[in-house]
Amino acid sequence: MIQQTDITRISVPTDTVATTEQTNVYLIDGDESLLLDPAARHPEVDAAVEDHDPDHITATHSHPDHIRGLTAYAFETDATVWAPVGYENRFAQSTGVYPARTFRESHRVGPMTAIETPGHASDHTAFEVDLADGRSAIFTGDLVVDEGSVVVGGPDADMAAYLDSLRRVRERDPDVLYPGHGPVIDDPIDAIDRLVDHREAREQAVLDALAANAEEVDEIVDRAYEKDLSGVYDLARKTVVAHIRKLDAEGRVRWDPETEQATLVGGQ
Repeated sequence: MIQQTDITRISVPTDTVATTEQTNVYLIDGDESLLLDPAARHPEVDAAVEDHDPDHITATHSHPDHIRGLTAYAFETDATVWAPVGYENRFAQSTGVYPARTFRESHRVGPMTAIETPGHASDHTAFEVDLADGRSAIFTGDLVVDEGSVVVGGPDADMAAYLDSLRRVRERDPDVLYPGHGPVIDDPIDAIDRLVDHREAREQAVLDALAANAEEVDEIVDRAYEKDLSGVYDLARKTVVAHIRKLDAEGRVRWDPETEQATLVGGQ
């Protein structure tokens, strides 16, 4: 991987479920430069783009709070627009720009290397790069956050894939993480372990609710969360369903998506 000396991080206001209410836009400048997650048109991003003249543009995934500025910057620069293999049409429908090139696991995208990290979204990708001081950095999009947890409950969310993605990034033993929301993470292993532990604890809470004869999703949510869910109930509900689907795929729970009822298999 190419050594990098210049990482520009700009946190811009976006319509996002992240508690920061902002998304991080990154410009990574080495022998080539890449604009990552152009979440919105913003004066600071305008200035960074003008200064660095990116050779490449892409996103960690095509959720709106990560790509709303992509069209403008793609048309105003000569940058090559990239998307994951198999998601070209989805990318184009989300951004208004059809990608010129595609990537998959371990492919180089400008100065960085792609790591497929599905779970939060099926097209989610992290990007790894070596810094000039010898440290390794991974740009994690919505895979990792420093505080709170990541929503795993969209239409194509997959809890098992999310946990697997966390563990695979952990195995790479990065020195620093640059997330899609919130501050830079200087203790990657602690941050990843916290998120894995959180998900495992939530899964156990779902199993405990089922063992106590809760079957309806709303009842499971009420028992699995011991806090006020005002304003975030819909997200909590989607997350519980994602956990149930994972358990169903593992044969531990029987899930009926039509009735939205779940039961333990074999009286576990």
